[in-house]
Parts: sequence; C-alpha cells; structure tokens
Amino acid sequence: MPYSKSTFHLSMLAACLVSLSAHAADDDLLSRDALFGDDLPKLTSSQNNSGPGIKGFIQFEAARTIAEPEHWSKLRSRAELGTSGKLGDSMKWKVGARFDYDFAYAINDFYPSDVEKNQRHGIELRENYLDYSYGNWDFRFGKQHVVWGEMVGLFFADVVSARDLREFVLPEFDQMRIPQWAVRAEYFADDYHAELLWIPVASYDNIGKPGSEFYPMPTSSNVRYLQEIRPQRDADNMNYGLRLSTLKNGWDISGFYYRSTDVSPTFYRQFDGPTAVYQARHDRINQYGSTLSKDFGDVVLKAEGVYTTGRSFSVLDLADSDGVVRQNTLDWAVGLDFTLPAESRFNVQLFQRRYSNYNATQIPDKEENGYSLLFNTKLVNNWEAQAIFISSLNRTDWLLRPRLTWNFQRNWRLMVGADLFKGDPNGLFGRYDQKDRIYSEVRYTF
Repeated sequence: MPYSKSTFHLSMLAACLVSLSAHAADDDLLSRDALFGDDLPKLTSSQNNSGPGIKGFIQFEAARTIAEPEHWSKLRSRAELGTSGKLGDSMKWKVGARFDYDFAYAINDFYPSDVEKNQRHGIELRENYLDYSYGNWDFRFGKQHVVWGEMVGLFFADVVSARDLREFVLPEFDQMRIPQWAVRAEYFADDYHAELLWIPVASYDNIGKPGSEFYPMPTSSNVRYLQEIRPQRDADNMNYGLRLSTLKNGWDISGFYYRSTDVSPTFYRQFDGPTAVYQARHDRINQYGSTLSKDFGDVVLKAEGVYTTGRSFSVLDLADSDGVVRQNTLDWAVGLDFTLPAESRFNVQLFQRRYSNYNATQIPDKEENGYSLLFNTKLVNNWEAQAIFISSLNRTDWLLRPRLTWNFQRNWRLMVGADLFKGDPNGLFGRYDQKDRIYSEVRYTF
C-alpha cells in the first residue's frame, strides 16, 4: 500500500526542516510543507547592488544516485535572470524568469517518458510584480513570494508558498518556492504591521510524474495514477488571508488566518478490481497560525504553530470509499539558533503534528514527533562545511546531508555533498533508502 500522507508529513515535518507531502504521501507529520532546507546567507553580493541591469545566476548541477542501479539522476543547467527598476518615486517593478535543461534525460532511458517530458527542460516565470507606496501603505501586484514563517527552513507557517518537490526537499528553499499570482497590501504603524493577501489564481506544488526519482507515491503493477485534478480558476477557489504582527521589547509576534485551496495534493483512492487507482486532488482548507522570535544575543528563539481544518489524510481501511479521512491538525515547532566561536552556527528544532480527531485507521500516530540538527562552520581559504540531520522520533528513518562549499572567486562557488536516506520504508525518508546520491554544483552569480 502506498505511503500515507501522514507518514509523509511527519517525516517531512521532521525535515521540517525540509518539507514535503502529498497527502496520501504527505500524511506524515513532515509534510512537504515542512522540510529542512538551508536558510544560510548566500554569496550574492552583486545582487545586492542597486541600479538597473540584468541580475541572477547561472549554474550547473550534477547528481548521481549511488544505489543499484547506479545512474545519473541530474545533469541540469539552470539560468535565472531578472531585472528591476522604478517608475517615479512611489512605484517599482521587477521581472524574472528561469530556464532549465537537464541532460540526464538525454543520455539515458532510466525514467518513463512522462517523467522525461516533465523534467528534461522548462521555462518558468519567477517574481514579476509592480510595487506602489502611499503613506503607510505598500501594495504589490503580480507574481511574488509570500513568506509568513519564522523557523529555520521550516514550512509550517509558510502556508502561502507553493513548492517544486520534484527533488523532494533537497534544493535550497529559494529554489523550491513557486511564486503566487497575488495582490498584497501592507500597512505599517509604529511597532505594528498588517498584511492583506488575495490570490485570484493560485499556484500549486509540483510533485512530478509517477516513476520520477522522488515521486511521493510508489509505483507497481497493481497501482495506477490518474491525472492530477487542479481546481478551476473561479471565485470559489481564490485564496485570501490576513496577517498581523508586532515587535514589543524584542519579541516579534504574529498571528494569521488563511483560507485556501491546499497547495499540496491529497491522494484519493478507488479500486478497479485488484488495482488501486489514485488521483491527486486539492482540499479546501482553513489555517490559523502564530509565530514568534526573540534574540537573546548569541541565541535566537523561534517558534510557530498552525491549526488546519479541512485537510484529508490516507487511511489503511481498504473498505473506505475514497481512501481518505478528514482531520484537523495542530503543527508546532520550536527551535534555538546558536552563534558559536570560529564563525560557526548550531541550530536545533523540535516539531510535532497532533491530530485533534484521530482516526484509528490512519497510518501516522496521533502525535507525530521529530527533530532536526544543523551545524555550519567557516573553514580556511573560503571553504564552508555544513551538515543537516533530520529524523522522526516515532520511526527510525532519517536524512543526513553533509556538504562543502568553496567560494573560489568573487561571485563563484563550488558545492559538493551527499543526500543519505535510511530507515523504515514506510517513513518519509526511509522510502528513499535506495535514492542516496552524491552531487556537485557550480554557480556564477551576477
């Protein structure tokens, strides 16, 4: 039976530092809206310069899956280009696009044709918006990132963002996020900030096609997948939300409400004889959340919680008519970020998903728990080392991500690392036990 959404959520949650989920696969506490990435500052000094001109990066990424059968799983060239400017004193604009071509799908026939068509090449609009300021109000119209979360690499409260999950939660978060077509209004007054958000046409998570390297559901002869159903573009499927925040005595506190069609899909199930037929659909959900952060010098405390209603999760009951059950969930996380001597940093985070109306036929436990550890340090000659470990406390599966980065020239970097999975095949990370890979990346930023 395919992995449940809960298992997927939990593990993801754990990744919590990472984030993933496909409600039938994203049922784990770690949902795809919750995995660990890397929020460490990037060497993009050129991008920080003001003024006109084309800015962005060009990079080449290579990844080789080392489990049998060993194969190249990525040989991708990526260019992300953008420019910005002003239209008078109160108006600004930005346009950007991304271009991909993956040679791995040209040199081998390891993947199904649908996967090749989906991942061989692509052109994607990135942030494309117009800003307007009037008094204490700022307005943004267009395709944009909206980040509400406070945690380090955690997506719990980052409820607005859609994500490209075709590589699980392994890419950097800024590369995973898919911008939303939105109208955003922000009001600033002393220590208070209010944000109104309207998304008339939503973007959704890109989970790829069955048979891809990190598709969240298994493939076999007795399992079949129908085409994903994405909501119609009408008034019933518009998303909207309100976020209020304040800064008092060093405490940064926010609360929000968000009504949306879930960016992450739920896999509904039927049977055609002995064959299980799954179809990814998107539930209509409500989310109530809060975040806080406080700087205590060399230690930063961060926490967030989100209560969600309307989302469905996979069940083990084969007699269930659609293979899912609706559940209300509370996701929370708390973390400490330590600044250490010798330009080092250590981060620890604990997280949990709790089901308020738990159904005994669900795959996850009533409470799914996990933790993440991150250590980063500067080495000699512009070298930097980092390791991330994410694990479920309910299960034995984990993800370990060591890497080295060499900033060998201004605006150039070389990165080498590994993505190592281990544990129960029903766990979020354990399911990818045979997907261990080594990778490298060369990037030029301008």
